[in-house]
Amino acid sequence: MEKSLYPLNPILIIDDEKIALRSYELAFLTSGINNIICCEDSRKAYELVKNKEPELVLLDLVMPYVSGEELLEKIAAEYPGIPVIMVTGVNEINSAVNCMRSGASDYIVKPISSERLISRVRKVLELHELRKENISLQERMLSGKYTSHEAFSRIVTRNKQMLSIFQYCEAIAKSRQPVLVTGETGSGKELFAQAIHQLSESSGKFVPVNISGFDDSLLSDTLFGHRKGAFTGAMENRDGMIERASGGSLFLDEIGDLNIASQVKLLRLLQEREYSPLGSDIAKLSDARIILATHQDLKGLQKDSKFRKDLYYRISTHHIQIPPLRERKEDIQMILDHFLKSAAEELNKKVPVYHPELLTLLKSYNFPGNVRELQSMVYDAVSSHKSKMLSMNSFKSHINIHSASSEYSPETGRHDGTNDWASRIEVLPTIKEATATLLEEALQRSNQNQSVAARLLGITPQALSARLKKL
Repeated sequence: MEKSLYPLNPILIIDDEKIALRSYELAFLTSGINNIICCEDSRKAYELVKNKEPELVLLDLVMPYVSGEELLEKIAAEYPGIPVIMVTGVNEINSAVNCMRSGASDYIVKPISSERLISRVRKVLELHELRKENISLQERMLSGKYTSHEAFSRIVTRNKQMLSIFQYCEAIAKSRQPVLVTGETGSGKELFAQAIHQLSESSGKFVPVNISGFDDSLLSDTLFGHRKGAFTGAMENRDGMIERASGGSLFLDEIGDLNIASQVKLLRLLQEREYSPLGSDIAKLSDARIILATHQDLKGLQKDSKFRKDLYYRISTHHIQIPPLRERKEDIQMILDHFLKSAAEELNKKVPVYHPELLTLLKSYNFPGNVRELQSMVYDAVSSHKSKMLSMNSFKSHINIHSASSEYSPETGRHDGTNDWASRIEVLPTIKEATATLLEEALQRSNQNQSVAARLLGITPQALSARLKKL
């Protein structure tokens, strides 16, 4: 797989010393910055700026033919959006300060360590990138439209807040910064992550990883991979998910579950774009875009010292908050029609007709499980559907049970609604017996279609397959 260029537009390095040019180039390449143009002759520099439209210019102050100050003046006048970092000697500080007043973004004093150079360049690049995204976002918001309908085809909505989120996704899609997607369970966080990946036009894959319940060792092995002999049972080298997402997007779901040790490793990956496989002392560079999601309140976790503040600030540069279904009930009919059609196709049935009262019933319900819960309800109803008119019985039963479950009884000290059925059973089944019964019922209702059965149970097909193997 070809490595993607970073940044998208090149960094232009202008210096009359070949050794300095080579030193800067090596430092950039080692840190994963691989889109570079070097210019030794200052007389050719302005034409390169004009033709290549660089993302950033690293400009030496003192050069023959055309000085750094002269070049800065021309670049700042004609291309004020291009950030320029001046490189100066110890005795040229006053000139460097004057350059800052003339439009330079920063200056670096020689001698320059690779670490300091990369740190300053990355900060300027990130600030420049955010400014461009802000301009793009403003333009999209003012237009009131989004253009990439295909990327959002799996998200059924006409809600104004959701459409605004579509515009925001388009504006940030090509950014290298991480994206944080928050929302309640079942609200569609992974669908938004997939849409952002598609909009980014990345050459690599979309690689999803649910890290709920991962301890530090499992997270490290899953994300970073390992080398042969790293631990007992490591018989060969294995690439981690971050390697598989090279040139694409890595989606980390349920990051609120990460322990502090794992958070430190994730922070390093985001800040330095590097990681080390288990059993290796050699750091590897990553060019994958990181998209993260959680249903938890990360600010609340910060107050409880369960989530690092520096990690939160790092991942929330771009933040998408998905509204729950109960706040966009104008979408319910569209979503209902969509799931009825897809369920009928999967079950080889005709799309059923439903009574208008069904919409009234659904709009009166709060949907704690959001869109995923509505999908499960529809698939359950269609699986047992036999007449022309879709029965409302399964919907009523589901809503009655789940509405009752939210009613706390001070007399019993429990959510009585969820336990009504259990109280009528003399001998409770074991967990294994109850699981087997649920799986069997779901498969029967879905005509042995495991994908449909998984939706009825609110789990993934992979999770269903794993449970069936355990029986």
